[in-house]
Amino acid sequence: MVRATGPLATRFKPGDRVWYAGDITRPGCNSELHAVDERIVGPMPTSLDFAEAASLPLTAITAWELLFDRLRVQAADPTDNNVLLVVGAAGGVGSILTQLARELTGMAVIGTASRPQTREWVLAHGAHHVLDHHQPWAPQLAELGIEHVTHVAGLNESAAYVPQIAAVLRPEGQFALIDDPVGLDIGPFKAKSISIHWELMYTRAIFNTSTIARQHALLRRVAELVDRGDLKHTLTRRIDDINAANLAEAHALVEAGNMIGKVVVANR
Repeated sequence: MVRATGPLATRFKPGDRVWYAGDITRPGCNSELHAVDERIVGPMPTSLDFAEAASLPLTAITAWELLFDRLRVQAADPTDNNVLLVVGAAGGVGSILTQLARELTGMAVIGTASRPQTREWVLAHGAHHVLDHHQPWAPQLAELGIEHVTHVAGLNESAAYVPQIAAVLRPEGQFALIDDPVGLDIGPFKAKSISIHWELMYTRAIFNTSTIARQHALLRRVAELVDRGDLKHTLTRRIDDINAANLAEAHALVEAGNMIGKVVVANR
């Protein structure tokens, strides 16, 4: 909730319920009060409480920018034959990316997962189909009648999956990633002239880009979609009270690498 605004702020006023992901060039990620640029803030959905709302801004901005700004996917067209493969679809970004792609584009949406509960989660959050990422992808796609996918979103372990991504992407396909793979070998993409894109949602704030206010606009749009019931929040674990022990617990859950959805630490 907005406590105060600066003299140049025009988008919000004290008392407004807002959401945002912040700016990594400023300290205070775990603090209770933040000073934040209004251009990266949006009005919070009225249908969510603060903890539910907190599960979405970082992942929603990442997913939106990856899909529409990096991969340059167009708005819904039921006649297109584009297929999006989301690698690691049960996590925070994957859970909203599959929903955005299903709701706002004409793409077939396929996620990867392995455990029964993650497969169910991915299907419940927008994917048309789910592949087992522990098994070869091409045969699983063939069973669905799909020879190649047109776009791949790499959300984790991208370096390990390069051979499979290169095999299933069509020539001149698009690959976008958000993780930090060590020793990423992009050689396998050359023969198919694959385009590679990196997404970091903090780029616009770090460099004060001319497009920074797009984050305000997309957060407003996502809030509208949530309030219409077209998008679900992705909160799966709430830890009450912001203190050192609870923050450590939350970080440990994320670092374990098997989270479904998002964990939020919130004051009661």
